[in-house]
Amino acid sequence: MSERPYVIDQMISAKTIAARIEELCTEIRREFADTEKLVVVGLLRGSFVFIADLVRELDMPVEVDFIEASSYGSAMVSSREVRILKDLRGAIESRDVLVVEDIVDTGHTLSHVTSLLKSRHPAKLKTIALLDKPSRREVDFKADWVGFSIPDEFVVGYGIDYAQRNRNLPYIGKVRFVEE
Repeated sequence: MSERPYVIDQMISAKTIAARIEELCTEIRREFADTEKLVVVGLLRGSFVFIADLVRELDMPVEVDFIEASSYGSAMVSSREVRILKDLRGAIESRDVLVVEDIVDTGHTLSHVTSLLKSRHPAKLKTIALLDKPSRREVDFKADWVGFSIPDEFVVGYGIDYAQRNRNLPYIGKVRFVEE
């Protein structure tokens, strides 16, 4: 697959993301105040930067685990078929769980993953997404916390990629394709 030429326009700055994470962590600490140790489950790969910043800011006992689900492959649009590529290492039965997602687009992935995790009988299961594209929703799913609602734009940065590039950008940028 040949990559089309593109430029990236900054959409959400690193400073704005950091400030929003502080706000979200205040709410999360309040929700899980009685939790002995919170199990934070990151959806790979896009959430890894968000989850790292989130758990550092939480300032409470956490256990981190990961699940890898895919509905995109190498495409820019969802196939709507969610596959679990890597499952959790630990058990979550009777534990408080926070599922961390980079972006909710159609809603298929997060809906599928939360259904799977609920079947494992956690004490409490909540979800957080850095980005939400409500205009693209195809299933009735809403994350408990959202960092930013964004329009239907193709974005990269802060863990989110295009063709495995741009995950390392410290901000969220909009991809704009250019004519050759």
